[in-house]
Formats: sequence, structure tokens, C-alpha cells
Amino acid sequence: MPHSGSGIYSMYYVNKYPNEIKAVIGIDCTLPQAVEYFDESPPVMPRYLGAIAPIGIARLAVNMNPEEYLPIADQGTYSDNNLEMTEAISAWKLTNKNIVAEANEMNRNINKTINMSFPPKIPVLIFAVKDDKVTEDGKTIVSFYQTQISDLRSKKLVVLEGHHYLHWSRYKEMSKIVNDFIGTF
Repeated sequence: MPHSGSGIYSMYYVNKYPNEIKAVIGIDCTLPQAVEYFDESPPVMPRYLGAIAPIGIARLAVNMNPEEYLPIADQGTYSDNNLEMTEAISAWKLTNKNIVAEANEMNRNINKTINMSFPPKIPVLIFAVKDDKVTEDGKTIVSFYQTQISDLRSKKLVVLEGHHYLHWSRYKEMSKIVNDFIGTF
């Protein structure tokens, strides 16, 4: 169930080990072809960010603006303990050297997977965030995902209101959709 940048890894894995995959269910996932489709560059992070994490600047950023790093969900969905742990994890991972290194490997990983697509026999369900942005040539995130799944036998694209972390706030609805989708194969 790839989310965000792990969509690139899922594309590699589903092509390398198709017999180990029953389905791909993506949550606002980045797929390798998005860079070309939208004529964008992969993100990069300055390496010095990995060096500042141990001195506490990331903790300071999270503590000053926790709503940017904590789950956006209905009151009571997460316990106070869950929220405290999420805040601590966010402060730790925000700019740690591994996150910086992974972001800076994204271009190489995209290049390794750019010519891959979902195998036609693998069912794919993608949850996308409703986004009204349209490029000058009429492209949207929905039209991009449609190009990625159009040739598949079993596919579904679900567009939901929300933010990049749909699973924080739309988990009940998404669970039902996932269960219904899995029941079709």
C-alpha cells in the first residue's frame, strides 16, 4: 500500500516480483512517470539538512507548528499518547540524514523505473486527493493516474477531498473501498 514517494518503489517491486503481489493500493502515491507527465523535476533536499536534525532544529519546527506534522483527523481518533509519539517521530525524521539521502536518490530511482508500468494482471486501486490544479495543457493529477491504470483489467481510481495524508482523515471510507475492491478478485 504505497503512499507518497513509496509509489516509485512499488512500481519497481510489482515489476520485479509480480508473483508476490496480489494488488497495489496507492494513497496519493508518486509514480515514476509523473515527472515527465507534468514536466517537473524530482525534489532534492540540501545535504546540510541531515546535519541539523541532531541539534534540534527539526524538533523546534515541529513544536512551533505541530498542526503541520500531526494527523489531521476527527477529535478522539488518536489518543494523546499517539499524538505525542507522532510528534516525536516527526521531529526525528523531518530532516534526518536518511530522509535527505532518500529524497536525493529519487531522481535515480525514477530513472530506474520510468519505463515500467503496472502489469496488466495486477489489480490497482489508487486514492487521489481532489485537486483543482490544472496545467496549461489541461493535465491534472486525476488525468495522470488515469493514464497509469487505463490498460489494466482490474482498476479503480477514487478521488477524495482531503490532504496528502488521506489515511489520517478518510480511513473509514477508504477501508470500505479497499475491502470492496479486494472482494472483486
